[in-house]
Amino acid sequence: QVAAASGHTVVLVDQSDEILKKSTKGIEESLKRVTKKKFADKPEAGAEFIKKTLKNLTTSTDAASVVHSTDLVIEAIVENLDVKNQLFKTLDKFAPEHTIFASNTSSLQITKMANATTRQDRFGGLHFFNPVPMMKLVEVIKTPMTSQKTFESLVDFSKAVGKSPVSCKDTPGFIVNRLLVPYMMEAVRLFERGDASKEDIDVAMKLGAGYPMGPFELLDYVGLDTSKYIIDGWHSLEPNNPLFAPSPLLNKLVEEKKLGKKTGEGFYKYK
Repeated sequence: QVAAASGHTVVLVDQSDEILKKSTKGIEESLKRVTKKKFADKPEAGAEFIKKTLKNLTTSTDAASVVHSTDLVIEAIVENLDVKNQLFKTLDKFAPEHTIFASNTSSLQITKMANATTRQDRFGGLHFFNPVPMMKLVEVIKTPMTSQKTFESLVDFSKAVGKSPVSCKDTPGFIVNRLLVPYMMEAVRLFERGDASKEDIDVAMKLGAGYPMGPFELLDYVGLDTSKYIIDGWHSLEPNNPLFAPSPLLNKLVEEKKLGKKTGEGFYKYK
């Protein structure tokens, strides 16, 4: 959406036409919300903006067949290294030499993905934040093999889609999640020890630190399965790091399929 709205030609690829129809409809709805604010007093200009944006967007279920005419590939599929590497390996064969590959992963090593291809120097991380149309931040990740030219292209692209890029090396969680995930886990441990209630911890962080959500509200919003997946991955990389220690309570909730907002219950219940 943000790439198409800023004048880029985009091909959105997914596994089925059904998913793509749903995605296109979601983008259309999202654009309507944007134009309501952006073109509040100019409905004609708003309608024109939506039309122009959607014109920049086509869909496909076959990534290999459309990659030959692209300058940049951004992967945002399931957080599974093997699945990502399989995709990159395939696309590497069909993409032109100049094409830059980027992953939107929040927790996996970019270097491991780059190594699945023959274009390690044209590979980096572009980590957008949810919801992307609203959030201004993009983390641009440079591996030891990413060329300066590639890095600059990724920074320029981030600015061209209206975002504020920050740069980070290929370290677990990059900047935001490296600080945010241990903070959320510490909140769970504080509650597990019985030092404070989850409600009081949430209120304290909202009123004391000015955060829009408390750590338990945020965990439920992100998804407890996602948070567990990240911490388990980091724990296997650095088993002696106390910040990355798994939480019995988090594991129990995930086992019970209480994954947060999306399932109606996590640390809190949702109607």
